[in-house]
Amino acid sequence: MKPTKPRRNSPSPFSSLSHLNQTKLKNLNILSFLCCFNLMLSESVFCHLTEDLLIRVLDKLDSDRKSFRLVCKEFLRVESTTRKTIRILRIEFLLNLLQKYQNIESLDLSVCPWIEDGAVSTLLNHWSSSWTLGIKRLILSRVTGLGYVGLEMLIKACPLLEAVDVSHCWGFGDREAAALSCGGKLKEINMDKCLGVTDIGLAKIAVGCSKLEKLSLKWCLEISDLGIDLLSKKCFDLNFLDVSYLKVTNESLRSIASLLKLEVFIMVGCYLVDDAGLQFLEKGCPLLKAIDVSRCNCVSPSGLLSVISGHEGLEQINAGHCLSELSAPLTNGLKNLKHLSVIRIDGVRVSDFILQIIGSNCKSLVELGLSKCIGVTNMGIMQVVGCCNLTTLDLTCCRFVTDAAISTIANSCPNLACLKLESCDMVTEIGLYQIGSSCLMLEELDLTDCSGVNDIALKYLSRCSKLVRLKLGLCTNISDIGLAHIACNCPKLTELDLYRCVRIGDDGLAALTTGCNKLAMLNLAYCNRITDAGLKCISNLGELSDFELRGLSNITSIGIKAVAVSCKRLANLDLKHCEKLDDTGFRALAFYSQNLLQVNKYELL
Repeated sequence: MKPTKPRRNSPSPFSSLSHLNQTKLKNLNILSFLCCFNLMLSESVFCHLTEDLLIRVLDKLDSDRKSFRLVCKEFLRVESTTRKTIRILRIEFLLNLLQKYQNIESLDLSVCPWIEDGAVSTLLNHWSSSWTLGIKRLILSRVTGLGYVGLEMLIKACPLLEAVDVSHCWGFGDREAAALSCGGKLKEINMDKCLGVTDIGLAKIAVGCSKLEKLSLKWCLEISDLGIDLLSKKCFDLNFLDVSYLKVTNESLRSIASLLKLEVFIMVGCYLVDDAGLQFLEKGCPLLKAIDVSRCNCVSPSGLLSVISGHEGLEQINAGHCLSELSAPLTNGLKNLKHLSVIRIDGVRVSDFILQIIGSNCKSLVELGLSKCIGVTNMGIMQVVGCCNLTTLDLTCCRFVTDAAISTIANSCPNLACLKLESCDMVTEIGLYQIGSSCLMLEELDLTDCSGVNDIALKYLSRCSKLVRLKLGLCTNISDIGLAHIACNCPKLTELDLYRCVRIGDDGLAALTTGCNKLAMLNLAYCNRITDAGLKCISNLGELSDFELRGLSNITSIGIKAVAVSCKRLANLDLKHCEKLDDTGFRALAFYSQNLLQVNKYELL
């Protein structure tokens, strides 16, 4: 007997895949494929894979862990055992989550509004406190309800703790600093805007946390030279120090110069420091790689040159809004910095010749900041970008830059990831066509107040499919059509600013929320064509946390309720001048939006 030929349509788990159009297959998300493949089999194939293989699959999925654990029980188990970080939105869920994820090393409570000393005591006593034994990082930024008692309990309960962030806890003072000093193994502390901390509190931290490597004291206005001096004498391992806006003088820089391991020094807005202070750094801090003296009004080019002369290993210099102009000795001194990769000279008067020298002397440059610089022209930009492969370029308020310079940027910088062109009125779709064609790695683009941007320009820019942040505020010539182009091709978008884009309406939002469902920040202020129908589309954005609706005269409480019901992550909401809202909308926010930290309704007079 002749063997029977197999039927062409014989059933197989893979037969349905052969009928898929090839183009569609390329667009399939890996998670969707895994789910479909798993469902086609009577038994989950993944139960036969080793844990190592499943972990390798998880590593390929970036941040989409939620979808991963929904595929099957095996994925759920692996995701639970490998998770190292967790961000809590509601305090009442914390215990259950910590029982589920028992290998957590980083705990983020910064968006959990109801943390206070009593809650901490309950967390540590209600259930076995073994969950704290593996914690290495605590993020308590803006947790203003927490006091020194609760903070000390948390610090002492985490014996492996290496990093704490209490930034913007504006009520924190010396008692809270003393609580932090209980963490003898701490290597990193962020205390930005802890307004009550004085030299006494800093002294306690310096003595108790002698292993500190990173410390940020920005806006801790009560700290003076005395505290910085003691810190420099006790914490020899510091490699990162931020004293921005402190009332410190040259004496603090004399003390800081003794830190032999310091690599990054930030002193933004230290108006009492001058060139004499920078001269102390010339022969100190031998490992210094980055310095930020922006907005230090008493610093001149000669002072900055002294720092450069003593540190040929410098990689980053930020001197924005502190120098009136760049001197010839300073620009010539840059040629000795073979590893210099970042220069920010915002607000400085420059010339084509100066930019040419920067381009010629700084071959390793990847970031250049020229925001609000006077004297920036097409020729200067062409000369500087033609000599280096930039990834970040800031041309904010460089109003004489035209499409000619933008085309050169596009052709010379194929790896460009961030481009800021706010108020560059002479840029049009001609230049942006080149950006969309050549800069396919672009992740951030600022076109605020660029009157030459229109729907055609957005069509060209939509080729930049890796865009994450896009600012189009005051671009009055864009409409729903242009927004639809962005929505169709930029699925990774998380931040979008449409401030006063008056031609944007409900149809544009419908397209946007379909294609860009990862949006976390959205500004629709004064887009008066938007109605409740548009807000109902917004309810599809499950990741939305910051939402600005100021001045929308056509929205009512019906639309606000739709947002409140679906956008569970909403934390900041601006409703100023939304005159048709009534108590119904605010009751819906109070009931459904449990994670709201701030609602702006009335303008302060």
